[in-house]
Amino acid sequence: MFADRAKIIIRSGKGGDGHVSFRREKYVPDGGPDGGDGGRGGDVIFEVDKGLNTLYDYRHRRKFSATDGEEGGKRRCHGRDGSDIVLRVPEGTIIREAAGGRIIADMSGDNQRQIVLRGGRGGCGNMHYATSTMQAPKYAQPGQEAIELEVILELKMIADVGLVGFPNVGKSTLLSRLTNAQPKIANYHFTTITPNLGVADLPDGRGFVIADIPGLIEGASEGAGLGHEFLRHIERTRVLIHLVDAASTEGRDPVDDVYKINAELGSYNADLTDRPQVIAANKIDAIVPGEEEGQPGPLERLRNEFEPQGIRVFPISAVTGEGLNELLFYVRDLLDTLPDEPVTYEQEFFPDLEMREDTLPYTVERSADDPHVFIVEGPKIEKMLGYTNLESEKGFTFFQKFLKQTGILKQLEDLGIQDGDTVRMYGLAFDYYKS
Repeated sequence: MFADRAKIIIRSGKGGDGHVSFRREKYVPDGGPDGGDGGRGGDVIFEVDKGLNTLYDYRHRRKFSATDGEEGGKRRCHGRDGSDIVLRVPEGTIIREAAGGRIIADMSGDNQRQIVLRGGRGGCGNMHYATSTMQAPKYAQPGQEAIELEVILELKMIADVGLVGFPNVGKSTLLSRLTNAQPKIANYHFTTITPNLGVADLPDGRGFVIADIPGLIEGASEGAGLGHEFLRHIERTRVLIHLVDAASTEGRDPVDDVYKINAELGSYNADLTDRPQVIAANKIDAIVPGEEEGQPGPLERLRNEFEPQGIRVFPISAVTGEGLNELLFYVRDLLDTLPDEPVTYEQEFFPDLEMREDTLPYTVERSADDPHVFIVEGPKIEKMLGYTNLESEKGFTFFQKFLKQTGILKQLEDLGIQDGDTVRMYGLAFDYYKS
């Protein structure tokens, strides 16, 4: 079964917490802190597997998680790191965050392996926080929290050339003629339901990859039928071949068909209308001479309309093979004039920057010497005071907001602080008044 889209939940591992402990040995009454660091949480890694061509493995399992890091231990023991999880996808897979659709990774080109979610950093044990003034720190750093994210996987086929056209114009037959692909072929009045890839072999190793994009219908760019499902596969192609039914066996006008297909491409992605195009006028073996003398035939109408726009028209028959060599060699020469770099997409969403929280530790305690004095300290407080100018109104407002958002004010209230009591932070003293 072909599957080119899946929605899954991925979760990195949580970092292990740092440990709080003190050295306790005979004849060593004040051994000092010896709490070890927590282990790193596992990463979520996506990796290209050349042997895959669908996202079927992600249609029946929803959640994929790396493992958490272990907590640090006594005697400076480091917690074990969590295990990474590696998710294998076909080349050409786009990974987006589900909420906003921003791109996290494009698994194509040189990007064959990417860490999408990094595991949480292990917390530092209390042995790191001993200073000349704080020789017995009772806090350690918590491990960074895991990141859990719902993502959408989209497979955009990587091909040099895309075959586009309305249903039943002969794309599958043409692909089977031009390449080694073996698509299912029949006289369907709807469309092939899965894209097909094939390699057109030419002399001197000048072959190229062709994608048969299932037949489009009017409104495809707005999601009609399976429009969005199919149009995404055109985005990486460098040249488009418009296949039209020159014999109008289905009662369609080939000139009108080209304009309608271009309108759908432009509505979906305006860049697609700038791609080099070639028109393959198929079914010339079935063309019946016009009844009205002196009227241009379908091939002449196509050439008169599109060749002045720089779009070559090739009369072909996918059934008999007529005209196929001329079409293939022209497309190969056209590809040679274009940059050989694949179409790739830049990263737009950075989970580590946008979803991580600061996990530096702190403590809130009542002073043992004075019940009206409360002490707030720890690396988190030091860091905040380091970049906050408390002498400015804006800085002091930020400081008050920080105390509320981190839960410090609530902890002070839980300890019984009263109006007029003093809060000390690294040489600074504030009088507490409940607002």
